[in-house]
Amino acid sequence: MLSDRTSSHSSRLALLVGLAGVGVGIVAGFLAGAKPLLLVLALIAVPTLIFFFARFEQAVLGLLIVRSALDVFSAQQIPAAFGIGFILLTLLYVTVRLLTGQAVRTDWFCWFFTAWIILQGLWLILLPLGALGMDASFLPMSIRDWMRTLLWPVVYWLVMQLKGRIHPEKAISLLFLSAIAPFTVASMQLFLPPSFVPFLLSTDERIKGTFAHPNVFATYLLLLIALICWKLERSHKHWPWLLLLGVLAFFFVSTRALFSLAMLVTFVLGLLAPRLSLPKLIGGVVLLLLVIGLFVSTEFGQERLLSLTNTPLLNPDIDISRAILLSQGDHNSFNWRISQWDYLLRAWQQFPMFGYGIGLSIPVAGNGLLPHNDYVRALVEGGVVGLVSFLALFGAMFLRLIQLLRYAPSGSAQQQLCLILLAFIPAILVGMITENIWSHTTLFFYLSALLAIAGWNWNEPRIT
Repeated sequence: MLSDRTSSHSSRLALLVGLAGVGVGIVAGFLAGAKPLLLVLALIAVPTLIFFFARFEQAVLGLLIVRSALDVFSAQQIPAAFGIGFILLTLLYVTVRLLTGQAVRTDWFCWFFTAWIILQGLWLILLPLGALGMDASFLPMSIRDWMRTLLWPVVYWLVMQLKGRIHPEKAISLLFLSAIAPFTVASMQLFLPPSFVPFLLSTDERIKGTFAHPNVFATYLLLLIALICWKLERSHKHWPWLLLLGVLAFFFVSTRALFSLAMLVTFVLGLLAPRLSLPKLIGGVVLLLLVIGLFVSTEFGQERLLSLTNTPLLNPDIDISRAILLSQGDHNSFNWRISQWDYLLRAWQQFPMFGYGIGLSIPVAGNGLLPHNDYVRALVEGGVVGLVSFLALFGAMFLRLIQLLRYAPSGSAQQQLCLILLAFIPAILVGMITENIWSHTTLFFYLSALLAIAGWNWNEPRIT
């Protein structure tokens, strides 16, 4: 029976390979006469597919590691090409396994994530029908944003297929390799003259590593800090991780992202709350003092904190109306945010139920800028229905982690990872109040992978 089943699987796979070969031949013939460059790309895709199926674990982990190095090539559309390729590879892999009668790893969050992204496609249908605040000419922009978000459940699906093939702790340890390229470029930005790396610096000389914006680098660093806190719980040798934590704190402050301090405070509080102990309290306080102290010690940090005194947040003499007026000339980013939110919320009231369309808050604003508040963005782009679905996604993340936490052995690595992620997600929700976290594609790319890993079988012998 076993040999018959193996023979059947081999026959199906041979048929698929044969059909794929015919398809590649036809496409190659067409491309050779059309665009030679496309033919080169097609020829590169063939060995990539072979390696992907022959060395599945290494291929997936390699794709996860390399993603952090791609944003610097955004002008060449490399991140977009990577995302599309990642989606196609996942669909092909799942299809082949289904056609050959092999198991596909899933869980209820897999299906929720899939249903959620399908629901987001509703706005792609409503837009050309004239049911939203924008017309059909903006459909390509909406599709691009939907495709960017589609990558996150696809990452979850693909990483779930590694379940049982590699130990979870080893997989997470390998994810630290994704920091090599960002750290290398960030070091160049910090220690080399600007003339050496002018194309890598942001306009205000904030470091951004290999990412499109310093704020994206900041949230990526915060995720690494969270993973290091998890490693400190598991490792017998603390000093290498403490040293790396110090390096991360230095880069974290050098991004000059004030919102990231609020995220860090939220994460530390969330981490300490479930099991408060003196060592953890001391460690959390030291980490906060280190980062806040480094931030306040810089001239930029002092200016950013001082600017808060000219906002309704810390100045009772300035109300929202006055802050909006001041925003026109005081160059205070906090007052500008209030003005931006006020304008967008008034625009949302014209299309309250379904909003203007996915990814269309920039044309709604009319100034080429995102809302700098993801709740306002969700409301403007998706209306009340969109905001509810937006919050439902994070609610489902909480439920999944709490479920895993209940069944994980006490004190296990899986339990500690769930606690780390349960502390990290509120930090994201806090950062979304004043920042465009929803646009930080790399952050959600790695968060989706970690959520999948948290649901693996952790009962195998520990791999260090």
